[in-house]
This record gives sequence, structure tokens and C-alpha cells, in this order.
Amino acid sequence: QVQLVESGGGLVQAGASLRLSCAASGRAFSLYYTGWFRQAPGKAREFVARISAGGIVYYANSVKGRFTISRDNTKNTAYLQMTSLKPEDTAVYYCAADTNGRSRGSTYDAPSSYDYWGQGTQVTVPS
Repeated sequence: QVQLVESGGGLVQAGASLRLSCAASGRAFSLYYTGWFRQAPGKAREFVARISAGGIVYYANSVKGRFTISRDNTKNTAYLQMTSLKPEDTAVYYCAADTNGRSRGSTYDAPSSYDYWGQGTQVTVPS
């Protein structure tokens, strides 16, 4: 079992920065893939970023160059540093863990590749 708890969301103005954290407990954090997804009202959950156990990262095109995913295995925590925030970044952000390797290869952006999810943290960027 893996438990994930996100924090760091909030209301910020366009152009500002936020850092989200995902604290993990349970199975060995350093061994699994960690992803960030987001879901805006009325929209499907969408991929934001993923980092492998070895530090290989993928980003959605919409956040590439603005967001940075990282992990600190000594703290069992993953991070999503978000800069130059835009109103279209408004969503609930979810941390997800893939403990089975299903997000390897081309399926890294599929929610179904992840078997554990946090409760989400709201990010609001008013227009």
C-alpha cells in the first residue's frame, strides 16, 4: 500500500509560482514512478508530468518549460515546481504513484497506468 498526500496549492496571480509537494508513505518510494495530473471543472483528468525512479522526466506540452518535477528519495517526497502560472493552469492537482511499471514507455501519461492517488490540492489562477 502507498499513501500520498499533496500540499502547496493555493490562489495566486497569473505569472506567479507555486511548489506542490507529494509526501509518500508505505512502500519504498525510491522504487516507483511518480506522476502529477490535474483536473479542471468539467474536464477529464490530464497528465502534467512524471518522474521515474531513476529521474527520467516527461512533461505535457502545455507545461513544458514552466513546470519542473523532481523527487527527494531521502524525504519520500515528490515536487512540482510551477512557474509563470496561467489561468488555464487552474485545476485540482493530483499526485499519483505507479508501483508496477505500467507508466514505462508510451503509457506514462495515462491515468490508468497509476495505481495510487492522493486526494488532490487546488490551484487557482484568476483571469
